[in-house]
Amino acid sequence: MSNEVNTEELDITDELIAERSAHKPGETPDDMTPWMRPIVGGIDVLNLWVGRFTCLLLLPVMAAMVFEVVSREAFRIMAVMNMDDVAREWGLGPTLWAYETTRMFAGALFMLGAGYALMRGVHIRADFIYRNWKPQTQATVDAVLYLLFYFPAILFFLWISTEYTWKAWVTWERAMDTTMMAPLAPARTAMPLGALFLLLQGVSELLKAFYQMGEGRARRFIKILPFYAILLAVITLSIFAKDIMPLGTYWSDLVKGTGLTSIPPPWIGVIMLGVMLFAIFVGFPISFTLIFLGFAFGAWGFGTKLVFYLQTLQFNSVMLEETLAAVPLFVFMGIMMEKAGLMERLFTSVQLMLSSTRGALYIAVLFVSTIFAAATGIVGASVTILGIMAAKTMNRSGYSVRLAAGTITAGGTLGILIPPSIMLVVMGPVLEIPVTDLFAAAIIPGVMLAFLYMVYALGRCWLDESLGPPLPEDERPNDFAFVMREFFLGLVPPAALVTFALGSILLGYATPTEAAGCGAFGAILLTLAYRKLTISGFYDALIKTLEITVLIMFLVAASNFFGASFSRLGTPTMLTEALLAWDLSATWVLIIIMALIFLLGWPLEWVPIVLIIVPIMVPVLVKLDVNLTWFAILVAVNLQTAWLSPPVALSAYFLKGVVPEWDLKDIYLGMMQFMVIQLIGLILIFSFPQIALWLPEYMYGK
Repeated sequence: MSNEVNTEELDITDELIAERSAHKPGETPDDMTPWMRPIVGGIDVLNLWVGRFTCLLLLPVMAAMVFEVVSREAFRIMAVMNMDDVAREWGLGPTLWAYETTRMFAGALFMLGAGYALMRGVHIRADFIYRNWKPQTQATVDAVLYLLFYFPAILFFLWISTEYTWKAWVTWERAMDTTMMAPLAPARTAMPLGALFLLLQGVSELLKAFYQMGEGRARRFIKILPFYAILLAVITLSIFAKDIMPLGTYWSDLVKGTGLTSIPPPWIGVIMLGVMLFAIFVGFPISFTLIFLGFAFGAWGFGTKLVFYLQTLQFNSVMLEETLAAVPLFVFMGIMMEKAGLMERLFTSVQLMLSSTRGALYIAVLFVSTIFAAATGIVGASVTILGIMAAKTMNRSGYSVRLAAGTITAGGTLGILIPPSIMLVVMGPVLEIPVTDLFAAAIIPGVMLAFLYMVYALGRCWLDESLGPPLPEDERPNDFAFVMREFFLGLVPPAALVTFALGSILLGYATPTEAAGCGAFGAILLTLAYRKLTISGFYDALIKTLEITVLIMFLVAASNFFGASFSRLGTPTMLTEALLAWDLSATWVLIIIMALIFLLGWPLEWVPIVLIIVPIMVPVLVKLDVNLTWFAILVAVNLQTAWLSPPVALSAYFLKGVVPEWDLKDIYLGMMQFMVIQLIGLILIFSFPQIALWLPEYMYGK
């Protein structure tokens, strides 16, 4: 039964992480080359402590948002009571410092934690090819790409961000988008520091790759390192310190001699896109690939000066984007909700209430997954916990493995779509759409999909009772009052918290970041009320939040820089004109885009697709007058479908990991049934846009 499940030791919050490092920081293999061991160990320990301190930056972000909401609402209530003068004397009312504190601390959080994330192996990579190579081959490819992509990109980033930050300190530059005009230099310092920690960690990772590839092959790499270091130093100085190394004219003449300058900038962007896809599929961490390609192709297409300006501007804008500060807060809220143990409690009560019903466990899985999709938004966590809770009972009750696996994996994917979805928070700034509109647009499609899953599962059980028979008599409850009490305690607290967070956003009482801050604080109180809050568990939640935040936000910044370079080359305009020249209708263009996203959803996660592929399509959609809110929901449902698409779908591996007795083939066949249902849902939303658009139009108007 589910009350036997203990999820305390599970690491289930990192479904986007391709290759988490298993080694303990500071420990090195005994047979590693002696001179490498202190370097690798020292750097790893340094970034470990940086991560341990950096994760604490989430606390002032949360505190600032909670204070802002409480202070503002208290002032409003007292103003209604004609006590506004007293409220001002008490310092209540809207603040400026809370807004500035939130965005600057949240920006520093993901920048300073980037080196820690690399050490822990949580920067996202498309490893569906990489994982099948021998360890020696993986290490060799990593070493080559570190030397070609990583070190030039991070070294350039360090130089530019240091110069950018130094100017902010010298001139005491202030933010001009608020009346507080807060100084930018302290927060901006996180950029060069983050780049420095990344550069150091890159050295550690390179030496680990040398060890992994074997002594003979590593010796050949080590021999070329001095020449590589000299060449990299010469290139860097010739770009940034022309007085010291005046080789700019030489490099320019060399490039002109190759004929590369005769290639039109839009076609340089096409080459850039092809190299990007190749590099991603090879398996190197995507963020660093995008930074290097943005530098290299931007310098080729429109010059080094402008590309360096774009880099600093894009990273700085992501660090100061207040809406994106909601990402770590919503992630933390979900992790703390899991620690409260409410998912298991709710599942047990639902299955006992419906114990005499066919397919009762399918209903319980889908009901619980819908509730917790709004609380966690973490697919790996939902699939894993649902598998642990339901699989044993389903096996004991004679349920169909395929239908059970499909129900669990499909229900677990609802967190991608049902708000407050992390993906929608990220997609809002990408498409320049209010996150509130996306949240409102996603509610009906999310509930519709959950309903379609339930209708399908119960319909199959109605036709064939053996697929989901009622629970045995000895497992049915005798104390109905106890069952109702457990149902109430499992459902009402998380539902109330989610309703408060989501409702305050949709009704305009709070911004997404404010609601996320209050939701995160509420999750702490909820965990405390259920006696599941411990100091170690709380700190572990902060560390996991840091890892997922860096994974998403650093890629947001890197892809913004890549996209800015790509757009400056003029390639999106060229592609838009080419598509429009085909004289295709908006419907056919959308079908092509949806098919492309569906195919890319097999090898790639939602983060690179939303941040890299989707922005390329936006100019075409704008020209065709496509509603971008509707398009965003289509993309979300499409990517949700990709989670159930073999052979790469990670949901299958999460479920197989906790239910090893289920055959992977049966899990795949079960998932594919629900993938068809999701495609039907996608077609319904495509054919009837009002499924997504009615609620935001009703709430906010057209």
